[in-house]
Amino acid sequence: TERRQLPWVKVDKHYVFDGPEGECTLGDLFGDRSQLAVYHFMLTPGSEHICPGCSFTMDHVDAARQHFEHADLSFAAVSRAPIQRIEEVRKRMGWTFPWVSSGDRDFNYDFVVSFAPEDRAAGRALYNYGLTPIRYAPDMFGVSIFARDGKGDIFHTYSTYHRGTELLMGAFNWLDLAPKGRNENGTMSWLKLHDEYQND
Repeated sequence: TERRQLPWVKVDKHYVFDGPEGECTLGDLFGDRSQLAVYHFMLTPGSEHICPGCSFTMDHVDAARQHFEHADLSFAAVSRAPIQRIEEVRKRMGWTFPWVSSGDRDFNYDFVVSFAPEDRAAGRALYNYGLTPIRYAPDMFGVSIFARDGKGDIFHTYSTYHRGTELLMGAFNWLDLAPKGRNENGTMSWLKLHDEYQND
């Protein structure tokens, strides 16, 4: 209830993304719905690394969105990697949700999940509502929620980062019910991309 009472901030900037079928806008990501959830996925230009934590979160999305899309909520993931790399990863993982590239445009920086070179060099940047050690990471993860009113104006209504995204990971709740819990040697030490468990 308190989250829904937070002030809405109008999005005045015209954000453009690269999608598999060409350029699209933030408004396009809503489709015909009035609410949009964006997952900021850590997929960095030029890197072969696929974030296991982001992937774990995304493994929950396709099954859930068939429900929440019927409750007026659209979903899209956004990364800075080129759309060709995004499509490669999406197909490998078998995901069907919309996933677009912000490239080096402002979107990731404005929503404080990507960091300027000077911040990375300093090892600290504004993230998760405070100065946070970033260990030279060019990108971090999070969720941002947007709403569109009857006039077509878009508002940023909420963002959460880091441990605030854990409520989206339903598999954790199943593990937490079991005697061994998450059975970790370190935080998420057991976690892999879902197509890599076969090598255990």
